[in-house]
Amino acid sequence: MLRPRIIPCLLVHRGGLYKTVGFGQPKYVGDPLNAVRIFNEKEVDELMVIDIDASRNGHEPDYKMIANLALECRMPLCYGGGVKSVEQFDRIIGLGVEKVSVSSAAVEDPELICRAAARVGSQSVVAVIDVKRTGLFRKPEVVTLNASKRTGLEPAAWAAKLQQLGAGEIVLNSVDRDGEMKGYDTDLIDQIRQATSLPLTVLGGAGSLDDLRALVQRHGIIGAAAGSLFVFKGKYRAVLINYPNRDEKDALCSAATTTQ
Repeated sequence: MLRPRIIPCLLVHRGGLYKTVGFGQPKYVGDPLNAVRIFNEKEVDELMVIDIDASRNGHEPDYKMIANLALECRMPLCYGGGVKSVEQFDRIIGLGVEKVSVSSAAVEDPELICRAAARVGSQSVVAVIDVKRTGLFRKPEVVTLNASKRTGLEPAAWAAKLQQLGAGEIVLNSVDRDGEMKGYDTDLIDQIRQATSLPLTVLGGAGSLDDLRALVQRHGIIGAAAGSLFVFKGKYRAVLINYPNRDEKDALCSAATTTQ
């Protein structure tokens, strides 16, 4: 039976593991490999690792780091950052990574999605849509390069286009909610869910298991991703890698089945 996926998202910055707020104010929270080892023990559903420096600085993916992460992971791994070509998709998948995500590269070269899907299969091609509310009326807009570049793209229309191009999954990331831990942007999620039938993972805003529960109650089988929720604990945000235990996960999955 299909179940919602609960997915920690780790941000790599300058070789370390960091957490941001609104894509800024990076706070060091540890070593990526150590975090992966802890998440292994907690039997997480899936793991996302995003190198937030690579695309912004025009760097190649750090293949040595990716290989080390893939070797350590005992769960499906999705990597993103610096990927601009089919050859890079191929190389990263060859290192043992299940999925490769792209954001700015898909905006700059939409046909990359088609070429990558033909090479490695749609199931391994993940399109990330970073969204920020901009302008006087705070309309949602697709942004890239750590939210430093506006694209003029409307998120729902872009999601539909990505499905047409051959993406196998969409990750929707709310820049405005990043690190705020005040809940997901449900209106934005509704818009994307109506625009595409692709598997959808959402990121940005989760601050408690109640936020995850509300998400799966509303949308059923969905990927519930979070960063701060799984690396901080308590109101003072002490660094502590954590994840729902088996009973908590079962309760979340039960919440999803009631919507089906």
